[in-house]
Amino acid sequence: MRVDVPDDSNGLRVRRLRGRVICHGQAEGRALVSPEPIGFLGGVDPQTGVVIEPGHPLGGQAVAGRVLVFPTGKGSTVGSYTLYQMACNGVAPAAILNREADPVVAVGAIIAEIPMLDRIDLALVGDGDWVEVHGDEVVIRRGPGAERPSGVP
Repeated sequence: MRVDVPDDSNGLRVRRLRGRVICHGQAEGRALVSPEPIGFLGGVDPQTGVVIEPGHPLGGQAVAGRVLVFPTGKGSTVGSYTLYQMACNGVAPAAILNREADPVVAVGAIIAEIPMLDRIDLALVGDGDWVEVHGDEVVIRRGPGAERPSGVP
C-alpha cells in the first residue's frame, strides 16, 4: 500500500508505504540505495561498515546508520554473522528495506536486531531520502526539511 502526501509550500514530499516485517523495530536515517543485491560476507567490511565488493555501485560508501535499500541479498550464509558483527561494532545499517528478503540477510537482521522489511517498491525510495521505519510502515520524506529530530511525530 502506498499513500502520497502532496508537496507542501516548501517542496517537502511524504510517502507512506507498508511492507512485510522481517525484523520488527523502529529506526530512521538517510536512505542508501543500491540497484544491485548486496552480499555481506566479503562485500561489506564488518569493522568499518564500508562496501568493499569490487564493482558494486555502493563501493566505498559506509552503511552505518543509514537505511540500506537494495533488491535482495546474495552470498554465503556467513553473511548473517557479518551483519551481527557490524552491529556489535556499531557500523550496521539503521534499517534494511528489500524488494524480496533473502534468508541470509533476514537471519542477520534478526540476530543483530536491525529493523527489516521486504515487499517494498524500491523505485519509491531515493538515495538520500529521509526514511523512518515504524513496524510495518515506512515513511519517506524528500525535499527541504525532510529530516526531523528523533521522537518528533
